[in-house]
Amino acid sequence: FSKDVRPIICQADCVVLPSYYKEGVPRSLLEAMSMAKPIITTASPGCMDVCEDGVNGFLVEQRSVSSLKVSMERFLNLSEEDRQRMGVLGRELAVRRFDEKIIIEKYLSLIGSILQP
Repeated sequence: FSKDVRPIICQADCVVLPSYYKEGVPRSLLEAMSMAKPIITTASPGCMDVCEDGVNGFLVEQRSVSSLKVSMERFLNLSEEDRQRMGVLGRELAVRRFDEKIIIEKYLSLIGSILQP
C-alpha cells in the first residue's frame, strides 16, 4: 500500500497490469500514462480503453502467460527512444480523453440530461 504511487511509477520503465476481469478503466494505468510510462495490459473492457496496441503500450490476451511474455519481451527489445515515445503518446492520450475536467463535464451533462423534463 502507498498513499503516493508517483515515486514507485517513476522508477518503472513500464507498468504491467494483466487484469482479466471487467473492472472499468484501471486507475493504475491512468496514473502510469499521466506520468508518461508505457503500459502492458490485457485486451479486456476498461484496459482496452486506455491502451492503443503498439502506440502507448501493448495489449495481451486475457489469462495468457505466453502472450504476456511475448509483449514484455517486445517491450524490452524497444530502444530507449521508442519507449519514451510510447510514454509520451500515452500521456497525450490520457490528457486528451481522461482529464478530470473532461470527465466532470461528461458527468454533469449526463446528470443534466436525466434531470431535464
